[in-house]
Amino acid sequence: MEHTTAVRFLTSNLYSELLEQLGVDLDASLLELAFTHRSFAYEAGLTATNERLEFLGDSVLGMIVTEELYRKYPELDESRLSPLRSGIVNMRALADIARSLSLGKYIRLGKGEEVTNGRDKNSLLADAFEALIGALYISTGFEKTSECLLKLVAPTLNNAMAMGAGLDGKTALQELVASLGKATLEYQVTMSGPDHDKSFEATALVGGEAVAIGTGKSKREAEQSAARSAFEILKPQS
Repeated sequence: MEHTTAVRFLTSNLYSELLEQLGVDLDASLLELAFTHRSFAYEAGLTATNERLEFLGDSVLGMIVTEELYRKYPELDESRLSPLRSGIVNMRALADIARSLSLGKYIRLGKGEEVTNGRDKNSLLADAFEALIGALYISTGFEKTSECLLKLVAPTLNNAMAMGAGLDGKTALQELVASLGKATLEYQVTMSGPDHDKSFEATALVGGEAVAIGTGKSKREAEQSAARSAFEILKPQS
């Protein structure tokens, strides 16, 4: 009994910095699950991973961000709200938020992922962040999760808006390419990952030359991400 209590204390202490950043109090065992990658579970003979929490967190995250955009920008229609949301809820943006919370150091990884720098992979960090959102939702409910999450995504939201993510990225890039007298604009898209967790990477090619790469969980999201990045690169030339 004393040993179990000591283990719980050590585990709780491990997450004290993270909990202070979030301003909440979460069960240490739930946090541990949120950071358990399947590679660790496989090597340790465990059956539970963070994938169910990630699945839940992804939906909660999408709902909270969508509602915030709907309320904050009543003048924007769906064609502008959708790419703005994609500028916030995408792998790279979520990974950056995860880095701001130093989530990499908490992820429990298998040896293979460990030696390939898995703690700094965008995909693993984004998944861990979504799993953390799932844990927050289970422990604190929608209102508290929304309050906490909106503070975390506020810089990303402001940055996305400043970069014109509220505009349709592909349309904006097409118009810019035409104004610059460039010949062609096309996108090359590749897909990776299992059926239940696909990732897409799009390369924006202008005049046959790769200008920018974007990632997302759908073909459209990846192309929009690539388009916005290419727009920022080419804009100074206009």
